Amino acid sequence: MAEKTKTHQSQHDKDLKKLKFKRRKEEKLIAKLEQHKRRKLEDENVQVKQDKVKPAFLPTVSIALPGSILDNAQSPELRTYLAGQIARAAVVFNVDEIIIFDETGMTNRAKSRQYDGVGSMGAASIQLARILQYLECPQYLRKLLFPYHKDLQYAGVLNPLDCPHHMRIDNPSLYREGVTLDKPVKEHRGSFVNIGLLKEAQIDRCLQPGIRVTVKLDNINTDKKKLKGRVISPTVPKTEAGLYWGYSVRLADSLGSVFTECPYKDGYDVMIGTSEKGDNVDSFVLQKFRHMLLVFGGVQGLEASLESDPNLKVDDPSLLFHYYLNTCPDQGSRTIRTEEAILITMSALRPQIQKRLALDNG
Repeated sequence: MAEKTKTHQSQHDKDLKKLKFKRRKEEKLIAKLEQHKRRKLEDENVQVKQDKVKPAFLPTVSIALPGSILDNAQSPELRTYLAGQIARAAVVFNVDEIIIFDETGMTNRAKSRQYDGVGSMGAASIQLARILQYLECPQYLRKLLFPYHKDLQYAGVLNPLDCPHHMRIDNPSLYREGVTLDKPVKEHRGSFVNIGLLKEAQIDRCLQPGIRVTVKLDNINTDKKKLKGRVISPTVPKTEAGLYWGYSVRLADSLGSVFTECPYKDGYDVMIGTSEKGDNVDSFVLQKFRHMLLVFGGVQGLEASLESDPNLKVDDPSLLFHYYLNTCPDQGSRTIRTEEAILITMSALRPQIQKRLALDNG
């Protein structure tokens, strides 16, 4: 009898264990379904946010400054950090293009020779441009696009830009920056691209390996077995979804080349020079624009930049611009550093730019 009771109890324990296991399994399944629902809802919200109607008016803002400002830094580490300050100022105010112009006549010579890295003098424009490009590039692409170079030996002191296109692995987005990979593909299929996810994406065309591309994914859900997308212009995230997508970097051999080598078809329609000899910014009214250019001088101002360019046949730098502004009237210091001038000027002009946009889009 006792043995029969013991067998019955053992069977009861087994049934209880099975029931508990079944319940745990059901609870896990319910939790998984709820997680899937939440993720799907988040993806739909991001999709709606990134599928906004194209704004009616999308101006660009460019800034130009001399590379020689790096020569004013006291050490290689400070030169690197100064370049980082320029980059941070640019992205905070959504600058689309940074032009580094040469006022020393060294850029052409530097292009054709080797130099000794960020600590060397005379190649400051190229050094500054390289650091700005490095910072603008998403972190997951830097090892693929930037081999070791002496200009970047102190990159550890740079603060991250944290722009919208600097995606983390768990950021849902239709748009991502990537680099094409050297992987075999089937005939009539596009290249594979590293876009900073656990899986590579296959694009709509076959490109040479090692090229940086902007990709628009067919679906925002990255849990799919295969990711597919198409190559788009880097301006599309801004025009389609209103996302700031970083800046481009352009080297100019002289101050005059800043204007003559403009990448926009109709050129810059508003050009502003900055100087303590300019007009007070408080009385400035910004006109409608599509492509605005702001030019900053170096240690000796725009006057020195003008003197170093033999192709410019004017004596007064204010004649080169539509507006010549003093963006910090009654300054308490004899000098304002270029990295400070960018922040001051962009802060002073921001209300004007926003007001102009509201008027043009309203």
